[in-house]
Amino acid sequence: MRPAAAAATATTAALRLRAASLSPSLAASLSPSLAALLSHRRSSLILPPLRRICSLAPPHSSAAPNSQPPPQLLSPIMDAQFVLFRAQLDESSTLRDRIRAVVAEIESASRVATAALLLVHQPVPLADVLVKAKAQVEVIKGLYARLAEVLKECPGQYYSLSWHISFSFYPGFSVCSGEFGLDVEDYLTGLCFMSNEFPRFVVNRVTAGDYDCPKRVLGFLTDLHASFRMLNLRNDFLRKKFDGMKYDLRRVEEVYYDVKIRGLVPA
Repeated sequence: MRPAAAAATATTAALRLRAASLSPSLAASLSPSLAALLSHRRSSLILPPLRRICSLAPPHSSAAPNSQPPPQLLSPIMDAQFVLFRAQLDESSTLRDRIRAVVAEIESASRVATAALLLVHQPVPLADVLVKAKAQVEVIKGLYARLAEVLKECPGQYYSLSWHISFSFYPGFSVCSGEFGLDVEDYLTGLCFMSNEFPRFVVNRVTAGDYDCPKRVLGFLTDLHASFRMLNLRNDFLRKKFDGMKYDLRRVEEVYYDVKIRGLVPA
């Protein structure tokens, strides 16, 4: 057979195979050899996708659909540790609440005592002013004793944010029990705050007729200012308060000068 005729025959057979694959009625009219070729071609086109589909099936397809893997149990050691942590957190929270409650009462009593001491600027006898203040100081002492009892339950722990408060400075009074101490810086800061009240105090005392008060206050404040100069203070809050003491001293000196130049005090 010539090459051209063989190519035409092959082309015709390919077209008949394609038509037969699309139409089942044409497949019946094919010769046995072409029918076998068509069957092999269909299997090569259909079986690989089926193999790929079957390969995507889960490996445990035969298992029950509602079966689930057993839950993993927590580590006994870690479980015991976190039970202990939870108990410690609850105990610490309860202790902090108790401390805050006592501190709130201390601050309330301190405000009452401070308000009573402000009457010293009024023409009221000093003994009457101190009666109410001393009563509040006794209340504060009892509250500090309660706070000490609470803190004894947690030795070695320091709740600076819960119970540390600013101690008010009451001259001549002792408000802290033996369980607490007053820092040196807090005490010196209290002295600086006290000096801020002296200018107003001497003016009111002179108005009330106590012309000798400016001289006494001036002597005390001068000694206090000179004693502070012995300290090597840093650039902190205490240093700023001490720097303001010189203005308090100057105002007291002016009041004493006015009283003396008017002849209200003996030379």
